[in-house]
Amino acid sequence: MNIQDIPHLQRSIRQALNEDVGNGDHSALSCIPSTHEGGAKLLIKEPGVLAGVELAKMVLHEVDESIEVEVLIEDGSPVKPGDIVFIAKGKTIALLQAERLLLNYMQRLSGVATKTAHYMKLVEGTKAKVLDTRKTTPGLRYLEKWAVAQGGGYNHRIGLFDMIMLKDNHIDFAGGIPQAVERAVNYLKETDIQIPIEVETRNMEEVEQALNSPGVDRIMLDNFTPAQTVEAVKYINGRVEVESSGGITEETIRDYAECGVDFISVGALTHSVSGLDMSFKAL
Repeated sequence: MNIQDIPHLQRSIRQALNEDVGNGDHSALSCIPSTHEGGAKLLIKEPGVLAGVELAKMVLHEVDESIEVEVLIEDGSPVKPGDIVFIAKGKTIALLQAERLLLNYMQRLSGVATKTAHYMKLVEGTKAKVLDTRKTTPGLRYLEKWAVAQGGGYNHRIGLFDMIMLKDNHIDFAGGIPQAVERAVNYLKETDIQIPIEVETRNMEEVEQALNSPGVDRIMLDNFTPAQTVEAVKYINGRVEVESSGGITEETIRDYAECGVDFISVGALTHSVSGLDMSFKAL
């Protein structure tokens, strides 16, 4: 996913700027001449993985397209305190108007990328891929999932539209896994939609039902213990993809990865993130 391909991003930036600037940045307008020009640097204050440089450029150019930006460190790069990511030069009032929004974006997204890189390091040497989830900030889903990729992680489905995931409620309302899967397969045929089908399972009986339901591409093991996961992976034996999910933490993720699963989904990549500390300071 390229950041330029994220739908409605420019509109979101405009909306966010309007939310912040309103009818004017009176702090800057009151004490800085409109013709004054200056420069500012994006300074890193703690170690992590960078995400949001291209977005910051878009914010700056939305405020004033004449601002010049010299990028020194690219998205996806490891950073440390004292690193200067980019230098922006132009109308001082424009730089000040863009400051808080570009920092809000970059701190949040770099926090996501940093946490993702940490989780990927924890499963290093196994075949498991760390996935994000739909537990994202409303309105920032595409950006947060983009940040996961900058941290070396992988995107699960973007939303409800690019994968059929039959979770416990779908299964219970449909009357069981076989019924839910059969209806999903028929639905895809009738609508001529080509997307994968994943089934959430809560025990070995449901794993067996999912595996014996034609059309299933991936089985999710929801809240299985590592011992139960080993049993399920052995039973599935590579016939479909296997994903572990549910309450997996940095303390336990290695145990699940060593069970031989293909994917581990971690909601904490996006729903429990501290922003990476950085500042936008005058040169």
